[in-house]
Amino acid sequence: MIASILAGKGTAVVSISPETTLTEAARLLTERRIGAVAVVDPVGALAGILSERDIVRAVAAQGAAALTAPASSAMTAKVVTAEPGDRIDAALARMTDRRIRHLPVVQDGRLVGFVSIGDLVKAQIDMALAEADAMRAYIATG
Repeated sequence: MIASILAGKGTAVVSISPETTLTEAARLLTERRIGAVAVVDPVGALAGILSERDIVRAVAAQGAAALTAPASSAMTAKVVTAEPGDRIDAALARMTDRRIRHLPVVQDGRLVGFVSIGDLVKAQIDMALAEADAMRAYIATG
């Protein structure tokens, strides 16, 4: 479950306001060594997601002037989300189908975490290794 990943990595979410400039957002992404950031409205609701890719697309389309534009101009507003109770394989499939690398986790309309495709793949590998170890132990005692 997604909740198990959040339990391990924490539920802290880096966020910006829709008015944050793309320069400020890029600086934050670099400082935090993350690939995307949640864009939240004044009441804390998820308004969108802004990724490195979104910033590059804006600069490619508008040149350096894009960097003074607000995050709301480049963010993805129709955000694909997950819930803590979602299965990891289902979330991975959703991300693969939509070709996205970051997934906000929402519960009762509130942003409660953020997972990356790397988080989900690591969790899948960890589960497969645990199952293999359990099988080896079962075979050795049987």
